Amino acid sequence: MSHFIDRRLNGKNKSAVNRQRFLKRYKSQLKRSVAEAVNKRSITDMASGERVGIPTRDISEPVFHHGRGGRRDMVHPGNQEFVTGDRIRRPEGGSGGGSGQGQASKDGRGEDDFMFELSREEFMDLLFDDLELPNLVRNQLIGTTEFKSVRAGYSTDGAPSNIDVVRSLKGAIARRTAIGAPLRARVRELEAELEQLLAAEVGEVDVRVRELREEIDRLRTRIAALPFIDTFDLRYQSFTKLPQPQSKAVMLCIMDVSGSMDQVRKNLAKRFFILLYLFLQRNYDKIDVVFIRHHTIAQEVDEQDFFYSRETGGTVVSSALSLAYDILRERYDPTVWNIYAAQASDGDNWDSDSLVCRDVMVEKLMPLMRYFAYVEITPRQHQSLWYAYQEVAGAHRHFAMQEIGGPEDIFPVFRELFKRQEA
Repeated sequence: MSHFIDRRLNGKNKSAVNRQRFLKRYKSQLKRSVAEAVNKRSITDMASGERVGIPTRDISEPVFHHGRGGRRDMVHPGNQEFVTGDRIRRPEGGSGGGSGQGQASKDGRGEDDFMFELSREEFMDLLFDDLELPNLVRNQLIGTTEFKSVRAGYSTDGAPSNIDVVRSLKGAIARRTAIGAPLRARVRELEAELEQLLAAEVGEVDVRVRELREEIDRLRTRIAALPFIDTFDLRYQSFTKLPQPQSKAVMLCIMDVSGSMDQVRKNLAKRFFILLYLFLQRNYDKIDVVFIRHHTIAQEVDEQDFFYSRETGGTVVSSALSLAYDILRERYDPTVWNIYAAQASDGDNWDSDSLVCRDVMVEKLMPLMRYFAYVEITPRQHQSLWYAYQEVAGAHRHFAMQEIGGPEDIFPVFRELFKRQEA
């Protein structure tokens, strides 16, 4: 087998470049490992890094090896069986052998998975890759202008923190080269003349030799006096602000905390909403999140109460939908805001209230929505709320509903609801 060794010196940030190349090459395997890791995590450590494993067969690299054909002369030390001209049988099996320690498996051979440590940023990038808010539209914002700072070349003045060292040194080298070139050329001419005079050994040249040497010393002093860097050489990174089209979005998070939602189901709902919250925070700078909890009554709460409050009670789902409509009417104009909603429930509700929910959704909420996602956390048969929402899905294509049976379903359902849609 032939081994190729790269003995080039490591350049700046070479390890970071190689790491990004590895992440790009094995992206599909890493995404599968991240998806498996999500289902094993608790609520509190969803946003940390992860040590993931990749099967060794998935990271195998092509190798160069010698073919088995042709005629070759070899010398084997310690040979006591063969002489020149003997024919040797071709060995069975592969072209090479191997050795190892440990007891072999009776079912075959195997290798440990390759373990790779993902940082928090890399873990989150892989977790939310190919996800987006559906139907996001850049609404026109009257009287509102957003600006973004972008690079705009170099300038001769600016703040010291914006000095571009490399660009300034390049300018200094160019200045010294341009100013010193005529002086160096003159020095070379005088040195050539001096060599000729010294080689000729002609009398009465001492005065001329002394003049040449004085002139050469004077020119060299002028060259040495050129400043290494001057204020004229300094260049600063320049930035300008460009107007950017902005899209405002609001996400309504509606969670059922009634008595029928036991602690297991509440934890599943919380994990779904934590995924949603991390996704929104990571991918969208300008987005409002409204948290609504409900049992028989609905309340708008902050993030802490939404995820960790232990309040419970009966079930009236329409109270949350009515509160959501009131909030949108008061604070979020649908001509300016992209409005989204995600609702999690176990499906338990009064039959009469499920019909009210259907009417509120069809007549009030859905005309305002870009997208509404409903997840039902139940291992049993669907109840009246599910069938009422099926009628809503039939009337509005931007309404989506999925079922979560256990922790292993959370991430696949989340990806299904918020996967990137084809243009």
